[in-house]
Amino acid sequence: MSIKSEVLRKSLHLAGLLIPVSYVYFGKELTLLFTAITIVAFFMIEPYRISRDTTKRIIEGIRPLFTEDVFKVISRGFEKVDAKIREITRKEEENCIGAHIYFAVAALINVMIFPMELAIATIIVATISDALAAIVGKSLGKHRFKNSKSLEGSSAFFLSALAIFYFYMPFWYAVWGAFVGTIVEFFNVPPNDNFSNQLAMSFFMYIPMLLTV
Repeated sequence: MSIKSEVLRKSLHLAGLLIPVSYVYFGKELTLLFTAITIVAFFMIEPYRISRDTTKRIIEGIRPLFTEDVFKVISRGFEKVDAKIREITRKEEENCIGAHIYFAVAALINVMIFPMELAIATIIVATISDALAAIVGKSLGKHRFKNSKSLEGSSAFFLSALAIFYFYMPFWYAVWGAFVGTIVEFFNVPPNDNFSNQLAMSFFMYIPMLLTV
C-alpha cells in the first residue's frame, strides 16, 4: 500500500475518536448504544465491501429509479467510492471483515468493562498511535524487522502512546501501557491488532491499578 493510501486509511481510522468524545459528552450508556448501532451497520455494509459483484448488482438494481443521465452520474460515484475503498483495503481484508469492525467491537468491550479514563485513553492510543506507527513506518522506516515492522514505526507508537497515557494517569502506568501496546502492535496479535491492542492495553493496565487500590 502506498504512503498516500496509508495516510487516507489512517485518516478514516481517526473516526474512532468519536467514541471517546461521545463517552465524555454523552456518557457510557449512549456511547454503548452508538457503538453497537455502528457495529450493526458495519456488518450490514461489509458484504458489499468484500464482493464487487454485490456492488455491481446494487448499481444495476437502482437503474430503473433514475433517468439514464442521472444513473450514469450515480454509477460513476459508486464506482469511485468502491475503487477508493479497495485502494485502502489491506490484502488480508479482501475476503474477511475489515479492521474497522475489530476496532469498534474492541471499543464496545472497552467502554462496557473498564473504567472511563482507562477506556478513553486506550481507544485514543489505539487510534492515534496506530496511525502514527503506520505512517512513520511507511515513510521513514529504515530499520526493518522480519515481519516488515520498523524501529521507527514502533518508536512512534511507543512515544505517542506514552504521551497520551501520561495525560490520563501516573507516569509508570503510562510507560507500562505504551510498552504493552507497542508489543501487541509489533507482533500483530490475532485476531487483529485493532482488536487485541485496545483490550490488551486496558487489561494489563487495569490489573496493577486493582493491586494498588
